[in-house]
Amino acid sequence: MTSPLSVDDLKVKIFADGADLDSMLDLAANPRIKGFTTNPTLMRKAGIDDYSSFARRVLDKITNRPISFEVFADEFDDMHAQALEIASWGTNVNVKIPITNTRGESSAPLVADLSRQGVVVNVTAMFTLEQVRSIVDVLDAQTPAILSIFAGRIADAGRDPVPVMRDALEIMRARPNSELIWASPRELLNIVQAHEIGCHIITVTHDILKKLPTIGKSMEQFSLETVKMFHQDAGAAGYAIATAPAESAAGC
Repeated sequence: MTSPLSVDDLKVKIFADGADLDSMLDLAANPRIKGFTTNPTLMRKAGIDDYSSFARRVLDKITNRPISFEVFADEFDDMHAQALEIASWGTNVNVKIPITNTRGESSAPLVADLSRQGVVVNVTAMFTLEQVRSIVDVLDAQTPAILSIFAGRIADAGRDPVPVMRDALEIMRARPNSELIWASPRELLNIVQAHEIGCHIITVTHDILKKLPTIGKSMEQFSLETVKMFHQDAGAAGYAIATAPAESAAGC
């Protein structure tokens, strides 16, 4: 019988996904966190009102791991200008480019241009293998790149993302400098799945990161802890059920 997987066995790189500076700095002290990703939606939820200022504060503190910041223009010329500006913020910056604009027009020509210029792109919001092929075909062979497939949202549509991720890895063999991200995980199991198929990176939100120590945990121990939790919570709530007196063994 093989021994259970432990956190230390994981080969997939864990990138923390979020936009709270204090939390990011705390996670930067954890050697298991190999990078960071964020996006305009996360930044808005965190109450950030100055995009550039926030990014520069992060980059002042975290200098030794990759961090992805996303363009938010919708016209490709404007995306190009934003991408070059974001890339200039630091050598550890990856520039997130959405796979299309809001009209559904492919960003592959923009990605091709940026990749030729040496910009490390993180092509995001990808869902299909056709999208993967369109990007792999245009990447510069010498420039590193990241492709982010939203596996969690594929699962939200009732589809198994694992075959998609496996096939994407095969397609990406044509560009050895590219890495695949399992994006938008929904549960801790997704980290194990990403590890098992050889996915390069998984982005993980802070709530799921808190569960990392449970990987490889004894099921018997987990069961006992759950029983104790139910018992303790019932006692703490003061629950009681009126029951008939138990008959003694002598009266049976």
